Amino acid sequence: MINSNTFDYINVLDKAADAAWIRNDVIANNIANVSTPGYKRQDVEFESELKRALEHSKYTSMDDKVSDLKINKLNPRTYIDSANFSYRSDGNNVDIETENVTLAANQLRYNGLVDSMTQEFKNLQLVMK
Repeated sequence: MINSNTFDYINVLDKAADAAWIRNDVIANNIANVSTPGYKRQDVEFESELKRALEHSKYTSMDDKVSDLKINKLNPRTYIDSANFSYRSDGNNVDIETENVTLAANQLRYNGLVDSMTQEFKNLQLVMK
């Protein structure tokens, strides 16, 4: 993480990409445990924390809100999803089709975040020339 206002957006994109990477691992673990009796699906929470932090900012412009974020306090959190719900009699609540769609969507999100960071660095590079 870079400590400069110039990199505020890059730092947020980096945190979001980290969360997407963790979510990818969690989804892969869900898929690997699709046949494990009693296994409960897991997911990662990050986007709602970021949204909440931005909404509770005292500033009105997005630049100021992002600059005001306490980026070290925004951390992805893994949780058990629908712990009391099960698709099967063995207690497992993983639906392979849902996991595959979620995995594909998450991979698109991750790629978009990396592309956005790349573009931000290109913009900085252009300004420095």
